[in-house]
Amino acid sequence: MDKPRKSTKKNRQRIYIGVGIAVAALITLALYSLDPAVPTVEGAGIWTDSVRRGPFVRSVRGVGTLTPENIRIIPAQTAGRVEQIHLRPGVMVEAGTPLVRLSNPELELQLMEAERELRMAESNYIQLQSTLETQILNQEGLIATVQSQYNEAVRTAKTNEELLAKNLIAPNEASRGKDAVVEFETRLAIEKQRLALLNSTVDTQLGAQQAQVVQLRAIVAHRRSLIAAMDVRAASGGVLQRLDLEAGQWVNPGAELARIVEPGRLKAVLRISETQMRDVLIGQRAFIDTRNDTIEGSVVRIDPAADAGTIGVDVAFETEMPPSARPDMSVDGVVEIDRLDNVLHVSRPNHGSAGQTIGLWVMSKDFKEAERVQVKLGQTSVNFVEIVSGLNQGDIVILSDMGQYDSNDRVKVSNFRN
Repeated sequence: MDKPRKSTKKNRQRIYIGVGIAVAALITLALYSLDPAVPTVEGAGIWTDSVRRGPFVRSVRGVGTLTPENIRIIPAQTAGRVEQIHLRPGVMVEAGTPLVRLSNPELELQLMEAERELRMAESNYIQLQSTLETQILNQEGLIATVQSQYNEAVRTAKTNEELLAKNLIAPNEASRGKDAVVEFETRLAIEKQRLALLNSTVDTQLGAQQAQVVQLRAIVAHRRSLIAAMDVRAASGGVLQRLDLEAGQWVNPGAELARIVEPGRLKAVLRISETQMRDVLIGQRAFIDTRNDTIEGSVVRIDPAADAGTIGVDVAFETEMPPSARPDMSVDGVVEIDRLDNVLHVSRPNHGSAGQTIGLWVMSKDFKEAERVQVKLGQTSVNFVEIVSGLNQGDIVILSDMGQYDSNDRVKVSNFRN
Protein backbone atom coordinates (compact mmCIF):
# COMPACT_ATOMS: atom_id res chain seq x y z
CA MET A 1 0.00 0.00 0.00
CA ASP A 2 1.45 3.41 -1.14
CA LYS A 3 1.62 6.53 1.09
CA PRO A 4 0.18 9.97 -0.21
CA ARG A 5 2.72 12.45 -1.28
CA LYS A 6 2.53 15.82 0.48
CA SER A 7 4.56 17.61 -2.20
CA THR A 8 1.87 16.97 -4.86
CA LYS A 9 -0.82 18.68 -2.72
CA LYS A 10 1.37 21.74 -2.22
CA ASN A 11 2.02 22.01 -5.93
CA ARG A 12 -1.70 22.01 -6.63
CA GLN A 13 -2.23 24.89 -4.17
CA ARG A 14 0.46 26.91 -5.84
CA ILE A 15 -1.15 26.31 -9.23
CA TYR A 16 -4.58 27.44 -7.94
CA ILE A 17 -3.11 30.61 -6.44
CA GLY A 18 -1.25 31.44 -9.65
CA VAL A 19 -4.36 30.91 -11.73
CA GLY A 20 -6.36 33.17 -9.38
CA ILE A 21 -3.83 35.94 -9.62
CA ALA A 22 -3.76 35.69 -13.39
CA VAL A 23 -7.55 35.82 -13.60
CA ALA A 24 -7.65 38.89 -11.31
CA ALA A 25 -5.04 40.61 -13.44
CA LEU A 26 -6.99 39.84 -16.61
CA ILE A 27 -10.20 41.22 -15.07
CA THR A 28 -8.45 44.39 -13.89
CA LEU A 29 -6.90 44.89 -17.33
CA ALA A 30 -10.29 44.45 -18.97
CA LEU A 31 -11.93 46.97 -16.66
CA TYR A 32 -9.24 49.56 -17.39
CA SER A 33 -9.66 49.02 -21.12
CA LEU A 34 -13.39 49.83 -20.95
CA ASP A 35 -14.60 53.41 -21.70
CA PRO A 36 -15.65 55.45 -18.65
CA ALA A 37 -19.36 55.66 -17.97
CA VAL A 38 -21.07 58.50 -19.90
CA PRO A 39 -22.90 60.96 -17.55
CA THR A 40 -26.55 61.80 -18.17
CA VAL A 41 -27.94 65.35 -18.34
CA GLU A 42 -31.60 66.11 -17.65
CA GLY A 43 -32.88 67.65 -20.91
CA ALA A 44 -35.71 69.57 -19.27
CA GLY A 45 -33.22 71.74 -17.37
CA ILE A 46 -30.92 72.85 -20.18
CA TRP A 47 -31.12 75.92 -22.41
CA THR A 48 -30.38 75.46 -26.10
CA ASP A 49 -30.37 77.51 -29.27
CA SER A 50 -30.03 76.82 -32.97
CA VAL A 51 -27.08 78.17 -34.96
CA ARG A 52 -28.44 80.40 -37.72
CA ARG A 53 -27.13 82.50 -40.56
CA GLY A 54 -28.51 85.93 -41.33
CA PRO A 55 -28.45 89.58 -40.19
CA PHE A 56 -26.42 90.18 -37.06
CA VAL A 57 -26.94 93.32 -35.00
CA ARG A 58 -24.06 94.38 -32.76
CA SER A 59 -25.30 96.21 -29.70
CA VAL A 60 -24.41 97.00 -26.10
CA ARG A 61 -26.68 97.18 -23.09
CA GLY A 62 -26.83 99.57 -20.19
CA VAL A 63 -29.13 100.47 -17.33
CA GLY A 64 -30.13 103.97 -16.33
CA THR A 65 -32.97 106.36 -15.65
CA LEU A 66 -35.24 108.75 -17.48
CA THR A 67 -34.15 112.31 -16.76
CA PRO A 68 -35.90 115.56 -17.73
CA GLU A 69 -34.15 117.53 -20.46
CA ASN A 70 -35.20 120.88 -19.00
CA ILE A 71 -34.91 121.16 -15.23
CA ARG A 72 -35.51 124.44 -13.40
CA ILE A 73 -34.10 124.48 -9.88
CA ILE A 74 -35.43 127.21 -7.59
CA PRO A 75 -32.81 128.07 -4.94
CA ALA A 76 -33.21 130.07 -1.76
CA GLN A 77 -31.98 133.61 -2.35
CA THR A 78 -31.67 134.27 1.37
CA ALA A 79 -31.82 132.44 4.64
CA GLY A 80 -35.25 131.98 6.14
CA ARG A 81 -37.68 129.77 7.97
CA VAL A 82 -40.38 127.84 6.15
CA GLU A 83 -43.73 129.28 7.23
CA GLN A 84 -46.12 127.77 4.70
CA ILE A 85 -45.98 125.16 1.92
CA HIS A 86 -48.60 125.76 -0.75
CA LEU A 87 -48.06 122.72 -3.02
CA ARG A 88 -46.54 119.27 -2.99
CA PRO A 89 -44.62 117.46 -5.77
CA GLY A 90 -46.54 115.98 -8.67
CA VAL A 91 -48.81 118.90 -9.55
CA MET A 92 -48.73 121.09 -12.64
CA VAL A 93 -47.67 124.68 -12.02
CA GLU A 94 -47.47 127.84 -14.10
CA ALA A 95 -44.99 130.69 -13.95
CA GLY A 96 -45.75 132.70 -10.82
CA THR A 97 -47.57 129.93 -8.94
CA PRO A 98 -46.89 130.27 -5.16
CA LEU A 99 -44.89 127.36 -3.78
CA VAL A 100 -43.44 128.23 -0.38
CA ARG A 101 -43.46 131.22 1.98
CA LEU A 102 -40.38 131.97 4.09
CA SER A 103 -39.81 134.49 6.86
CA ASN A 104 -36.76 136.30 8.23
CA PRO A 105 -37.32 139.31 10.58
CA GLU A 106 -33.67 140.32 10.26
CA LEU A 107 -34.19 141.09 6.57
CA GLU A 108 -37.04 143.46 7.40
CA LEU A 109 -34.83 145.32 9.88
CA GLN A 110 -32.08 145.55 7.28
CA LEU A 111 -34.57 146.98 4.78
CA MET A 112 -35.75 149.62 7.27
CA GLU A 113 -32.15 150.64 7.98
CA ALA A 114 -31.35 150.85 4.28
CA GLU A 115 -34.44 153.00 3.63
CA ARG A 116 -33.43 155.36 6.48
CA GLU A 117 -29.93 155.75 5.04
CA LEU A 118 -31.43 156.41 1.60
CA ARG A 119 -33.71 159.16 2.90
CA MET A 120 -30.78 160.76 4.69
CA ALA A 121 -28.61 160.64 1.58
CA GLU A 122 -31.40 162.17 -0.54
CA SER A 123 -31.81 164.94 2.04
CA ASN A 124 -28.09 165.60 2.04
CA TYR A 125 -28.13 165.79 -1.75
CA ILE A 126 -30.90 168.39 -1.74
CA GLN A 127 -29.18 170.37 1.01
CA LEU A 128 -25.85 170.30 -0.83
CA GLN A 129 -27.50 171.39 -4.05
CA SER A 130 -29.19 174.32 -2.24
CA THR A 131 -25.94 175.31 -0.51
CA LEU A 132 -23.98 175.32 -3.77
CA GLU A 133 -26.63 177.34 -5.58
CA THR A 134 -26.67 179.85 -2.72
CA GLN A 135 -22.90 180.18 -2.81
CA ILE A 136 -22.99 180.78 -6.55
CA LEU A 137 -25.71 183.42 -6.19
CA ASN A 138 -23.80 185.18 -3.40
CA GLN A 139 -20.66 185.14 -5.48
CA GLU A 140 -22.48 186.54 -8.48
CA GLY A 141 -23.89 189.31 -6.23
CA LEU A 142 -20.43 190.10 -4.90
CA ILE A 143 -19.08 190.27 -8.44
CA ALA A 144 -21.85 192.70 -9.34
CA THR A 145 -20.94 194.91 -6.37
CA VAL A 146 -17.25 194.90 -7.22
CA GLN A 147 -18.09 195.56 -10.87
CA SER A 148 -20.10 198.60 -9.80
CA GLN A 149 -17.26 199.82 -7.59
CA TYR A 150 -14.80 199.31 -10.42
CA ASN A 151 -16.95 201.27 -12.82
CA GLU A 152 -17.28 204.10 -10.29
CA ALA A 153 -13.52 204.11 -9.76
CA VAL A 154 -12.94 204.36 -13.52
CA ARG A 155 -15.29 207.30 -13.80
CA THR A 156 -13.69 209.03 -10.79
CA ALA A 157 -10.21 208.51 -12.17
CA LYS A 158 -11.25 209.98 -15.52
CA THR A 159 -12.75 213.00 -13.80
CA ASN A 160 -9.63 213.47 -11.70
CA GLU A 161 -7.46 213.47 -14.81
CA GLU A 162 -9.58 216.23 -16.33
CA LEU A 163 -9.44 218.28 -13.12
CA LEU A 164 -5.68 217.71 -12.81
CA ALA A 165 -5.21 218.99 -16.34
CA LYS A 166 -6.94 222.23 -15.23
CA ASN A 167 -4.92 222.29 -11.98
CA LEU A 168 -8.11 222.07 -9.98
CA ILE A 169 -6.92 219.11 -7.81
CA ALA A 170 -3.64 217.99 -6.44
CA PRO A 171 -1.64 215.23 -8.22
CA ASN A 172 -1.94 212.96 -5.19
CA GLU A 173 -5.70 213.03 -5.49
CA ALA A 174 -5.49 211.93 -9.12
CA SER A 175 -3.07 209.12 -8.18
CA ARG A 176 -5.45 207.79 -5.52
CA GLY A 177 -8.16 207.59 -8.15
CA LYS A 178 -5.93 205.52 -10.42
CA ASP A 179 -4.99 203.21 -7.53
CA ALA A 180 -8.68 202.61 -6.80
CA VAL A 181 -9.24 201.55 -10.41
CA VAL A 182 -6.40 199.01 -10.18
CA GLU A 183 -7.68 197.71 -6.83
CA PHE A 184 -11.25 197.13 -8.01
CA GLU A 185 -10.08 195.65 -11.27
CA THR A 186 -8.00 193.09 -9.38
CA ARG A 187 -10.81 192.33 -6.95
CA LEU A 188 -13.21 191.86 -9.86
CA ALA A 189 -10.89 189.35 -11.53
CA ILE A 190 -10.43 187.42 -8.26
CA GLU A 191 -14.17 187.21 -7.59
CA LYS A 192 -14.79 185.99 -11.14
CA GLN A 193 -12.19 183.27 -10.60
CA ARG A 194 -13.96 182.28 -7.39
CA LEU A 195 -17.26 182.01 -9.28
CA ALA A 196 -15.64 179.88 -11.96
CA LEU A 197 -14.17 177.62 -9.28
CA LEU A 198 -17.55 177.24 -7.62
CA ASN A 199 -19.19 176.35 -10.92
CA SER A 200 -16.50 173.79 -11.75
CA THR A 201 -16.91 171.92 -8.43
CA VAL A 202 -20.70 171.83 -8.41
CA ASP A 203 -20.99 168.79 -10.67
CA THR A 204 -18.27 166.93 -8.79
CA GLN A 205 -19.82 167.50 -5.37
CA LEU A 206 -23.34 166.77 -6.55
CA GLY A 207 -22.11 163.72 -8.51
CA ALA A 208 -20.47 162.18 -5.44
CA GLN A 209 -23.59 162.71 -3.39
CA GLN A 210 -25.78 161.43 -6.21
CA ALA A 211 -23.64 158.27 -6.49
CA GLN A 212 -24.22 157.60 -2.82
CA VAL A 213 -27.95 158.03 -3.35
CA VAL A 214 -27.91 155.63 -6.31
CA GLN A 215 -25.95 153.07 -4.32
CA LEU A 216 -28.35 153.24 -1.40
CA ARG A 217 -31.31 152.96 -3.77
CA ALA A 218 -29.79 149.78 -5.20
CA ILE A 219 -29.30 148.40 -1.70
CA VAL A 220 -32.92 149.17 -0.82
CA ALA A 221 -34.12 147.55 -4.06
CA HIS A 222 -32.01 144.47 -3.30
CA ARG A 223 -33.38 144.25 0.24
CA ARG A 224 -36.91 144.53 -1.10
CA SER A 225 -36.23 141.85 -3.70
CA LEU A 226 -34.94 139.50 -1.00
CA ILE A 227 -38.08 139.99 1.03
CA ALA A 228 -40.21 139.51 -2.08
CA ALA A 229 -38.22 136.34 -2.90
CA MET A 230 -39.26 134.85 0.42
CA ASP A 231 -42.64 134.33 -1.20
CA VAL A 232 -41.24 131.59 -3.45
CA ARG A 233 -43.02 131.19 -6.79
CA ALA A 234 -42.57 128.94 -9.81
CA ALA A 235 -40.16 130.47 -12.32
CA SER A 236 -41.69 128.57 -15.26
CA GLY A 237 -44.49 126.20 -16.07
CA GLY A 238 -44.15 122.45 -15.69
CA VAL A 239 -44.45 119.66 -13.17
CA LEU A 240 -43.33 120.25 -9.60
CA GLN A 241 -40.91 117.33 -9.28
CA ARG A 242 -39.32 118.03 -5.91
CA LEU A 243 -40.11 120.12 -2.84
CA ASP A 244 -38.49 118.47 0.16
CA LEU A 245 -39.35 121.01 2.85
CA GLU A 246 -41.29 120.99 6.10
CA ALA A 247 -42.91 123.84 8.00
CA GLY A 248 -40.48 125.37 10.50
CA GLN A 249 -37.40 124.18 8.62
CA TRP A 250 -34.53 126.67 8.29
CA VAL A 251 -32.97 127.02 4.86
CA ASN A 252 -29.70 128.68 3.94
CA PRO A 253 -28.96 130.81 0.87
CA GLY A 254 -28.45 128.69 -2.24
CA ALA A 255 -30.30 125.66 -0.88
CA GLU A 256 -32.64 123.96 -3.35
CA LEU A 257 -36.24 124.76 -2.49
CA ALA A 258 -38.05 123.23 -5.44
CA ARG A 259 -37.44 121.61 -8.81
CA ILE A 260 -39.70 122.02 -11.84
CA VAL A 261 -39.40 119.90 -14.97
CA GLU A 262 -40.92 120.36 -18.38
CA PRO A 263 -43.39 117.48 -18.93
CA GLY A 264 -42.90 115.25 -21.94
CA ARG A 265 -39.27 116.27 -22.50
CA LEU A 266 -37.30 113.37 -21.07
CA LYS A 267 -34.01 111.74 -22.00
CA ALA A 268 -32.45 108.46 -20.96
CA VAL A 269 -29.13 108.47 -19.14
CA LEU A 270 -27.53 105.03 -19.44
CA ARG A 271 -24.49 103.65 -17.63
CA ILE A 272 -22.58 101.30 -19.95
CA SER A 273 -19.51 99.28 -18.98
CA GLU A 274 -16.34 100.97 -20.18
CA THR A 275 -15.22 97.68 -21.75
CA GLN A 276 -18.18 97.88 -24.17
CA MET A 277 -17.83 101.56 -25.05
CA ARG A 278 -15.14 101.20 -27.72
CA ASP A 279 -17.54 101.43 -30.68
CA VAL A 280 -20.32 103.56 -29.18
CA LEU A 281 -20.65 106.84 -31.09
CA ILE A 282 -22.95 109.85 -31.09
CA GLY A 283 -25.86 109.43 -33.49
CA GLN A 284 -26.25 105.65 -33.11
CA ARG A 285 -29.75 104.25 -32.65
CA ALA A 286 -30.86 103.20 -29.20
CA PHE A 287 -33.91 101.44 -27.79
CA ILE A 288 -35.07 102.19 -24.25
CA ASP A 289 -37.22 99.66 -22.38
CA THR A 290 -39.40 101.14 -19.63
CA ARG A 291 -40.87 97.70 -18.77
CA ASN A 292 -44.14 98.99 -20.24
CA ASP A 293 -43.02 100.48 -23.55
CA THR A 294 -40.00 100.53 -25.85
CA ILE A 295 -38.92 103.98 -27.05
CA GLU A 296 -36.57 104.58 -29.95
CA GLY A 297 -33.94 107.32 -29.71
CA SER A 298 -30.37 108.17 -30.57
CA VAL A 299 -27.14 108.81 -28.68
CA VAL A 300 -26.60 112.57 -28.25
CA ARG A 301 -23.85 112.75 -25.61
CA ILE A 302 -21.13 110.55 -24.10
CA ASP A 303 -19.37 111.31 -20.82
CA PRO A 304 -15.71 112.20 -21.33
CA ALA A 305 -14.56 110.08 -18.37
CA ALA A 306 -15.50 106.82 -16.70
CA ASP A 307 -17.04 106.59 -13.24
CA ALA A 308 -16.90 103.35 -11.23
CA GLY A 309 -16.19 101.33 -14.35
CA THR A 310 -19.07 102.75 -16.41
CA ILE A 311 -19.55 105.64 -18.82
CA GLY A 312 -22.68 107.76 -19.06
CA VAL A 313 -24.53 107.89 -22.38
CA ASP A 314 -27.43 110.30 -23.04
CA VAL A 315 -30.19 109.14 -25.37
CA ALA A 316 -32.66 111.65 -26.82
CA PHE A 317 -36.03 110.65 -28.26
CA GLU A 318 -37.47 111.73 -31.59
CA THR A 319 -41.04 110.66 -30.78
CA GLU A 320 -43.47 111.66 -28.06
CA MET A 321 -43.04 109.97 -24.73
CA PRO A 322 -45.60 107.31 -23.76
CA PRO A 323 -47.91 108.09 -20.83
CA SER A 324 -46.09 105.53 -18.68
CA ALA A 325 -42.79 107.46 -18.81
CA ARG A 326 -41.90 109.31 -15.62
CA PRO A 327 -38.79 111.22 -14.46
CA ASP A 328 -36.28 109.08 -12.50
CA MET A 329 -37.86 105.86 -13.86
CA SER A 330 -35.40 102.96 -14.11
CA VAL A 331 -34.91 101.73 -17.67
CA ASP A 332 -32.82 99.30 -19.72
CA GLY A 333 -31.22 100.53 -22.92
CA VAL A 334 -29.66 98.91 -25.98
CA VAL A 335 -27.40 100.90 -28.33
CA GLU A 336 -27.01 99.50 -31.84
CA ILE A 337 -23.39 99.67 -32.92
CA ASP A 338 -23.48 97.95 -36.30
CA ARG A 339 -25.58 95.72 -38.57
CA LEU A 340 -23.92 92.81 -40.44
CA ASP A 341 -25.48 90.62 -43.14
CA ASN A 342 -25.09 86.85 -43.66
CA VAL A 343 -23.34 86.12 -40.38
CA LEU A 344 -23.33 82.73 -38.63
CA HIS A 345 -24.42 83.40 -35.06
CA VAL A 346 -26.11 81.97 -32.00
CA SER A 347 -27.41 83.23 -28.68
CA ARG A 348 -24.65 84.22 -26.28
CA PRO A 349 -23.55 81.43 -23.95
CA ASN A 350 -22.96 82.10 -20.27
CA HIS A 351 -19.19 82.33 -20.79
CA GLY A 352 -16.71 83.45 -23.41
CA SER A 353 -15.99 86.81 -25.01
CA ALA A 354 -15.14 88.13 -28.48
CA GLY A 355 -12.21 86.34 -30.12
CA GLN A 356 -12.01 83.49 -27.60
CA THR A 357 -12.15 79.75 -28.33
CA ILE A 358 -14.45 77.93 -25.92
CA GLY A 359 -16.00 74.49 -25.56
CA LEU A 360 -19.69 74.19 -26.46
CA TRP A 361 -21.95 71.14 -26.39
CA VAL A 362 -23.66 70.23 -29.68
CA MET A 363 -26.75 68.02 -29.62
CA SER A 364 -26.87 64.87 -31.76
CA LYS A 365 -29.46 64.43 -34.48
CA ASP A 366 -31.69 62.31 -32.24
CA PHE A 367 -31.25 64.74 -29.27
CA LYS A 368 -30.16 61.89 -27.01
CA GLU A 369 -26.51 62.84 -26.74
CA ALA A 370 -24.31 65.96 -26.83
CA GLU A 371 -20.68 66.27 -27.84
CA ARG A 372 -18.28 69.00 -26.71
CA VAL A 373 -16.56 70.85 -29.59
CA GLN A 374 -14.14 73.77 -29.70
CA VAL A 375 -15.80 76.91 -31.06
CA LYS A 376 -14.12 80.19 -31.95
CA LEU A 377 -16.22 83.24 -31.21
CA GLY A 378 -16.25 86.45 -33.26
CA GLN A 379 -17.99 89.70 -32.55
CA THR A 380 -20.45 89.82 -29.67
CA SER A 381 -23.69 91.63 -29.09
CA VAL A 382 -26.12 91.91 -26.19
CA ASN A 383 -27.90 88.64 -26.97
CA PHE A 384 -25.91 87.02 -29.78
CA VAL A 385 -22.35 86.09 -30.69
CA GLU A 386 -20.76 85.49 -34.08
CA ILE A 387 -19.45 81.99 -34.82
CA VAL A 388 -16.12 81.99 -36.67
CA SER A 389 -15.50 78.24 -36.68
CA GLY A 390 -16.52 75.01 -34.95
CA LEU A 391 -20.29 75.09 -35.63
CA ASN A 392 -22.52 74.77 -38.65
CA GLN A 393 -25.84 76.27 -39.52
CA GLY A 394 -28.66 74.32 -37.88
CA ASP A 395 -26.58 72.89 -35.01
CA ILE A 396 -28.40 72.76 -31.69
CA VAL A 397 -26.07 74.11 -29.00
CA ILE A 398 -26.42 73.84 -25.22
CA LEU A 399 -25.92 77.30 -23.74
CA SER A 400 -26.51 76.41 -20.09
CA ASP A 401 -23.64 76.05 -17.65
CA MET A 402 -22.06 72.65 -18.32
CA GLY A 403 -18.84 73.25 -16.39
CA GLN A 404 -19.29 70.12 -14.26
CA TYR A 405 -18.91 67.99 -17.40
CA ASP A 406 -15.67 69.54 -18.64
CA SER A 407 -13.81 66.29 -17.99
CA ASN A 408 -16.10 64.51 -20.50
CA ASP A 409 -16.30 64.82 -24.25
CA ARG A 410 -19.78 63.32 -24.50
CA VAL A 411 -22.93 63.24 -22.34
CA LYS A 412 -26.28 61.55 -22.61
CA VAL A 413 -29.42 63.72 -22.68
CA SER A 414 -32.68 62.46 -21.24
CA ASN A 415 -36.20 63.83 -21.59
CA PHE A 416 -35.17 66.57 -24.03
CA ARG A 417 -37.93 68.34 -25.90
CA ASN A 418 -36.90 70.39 -28.91
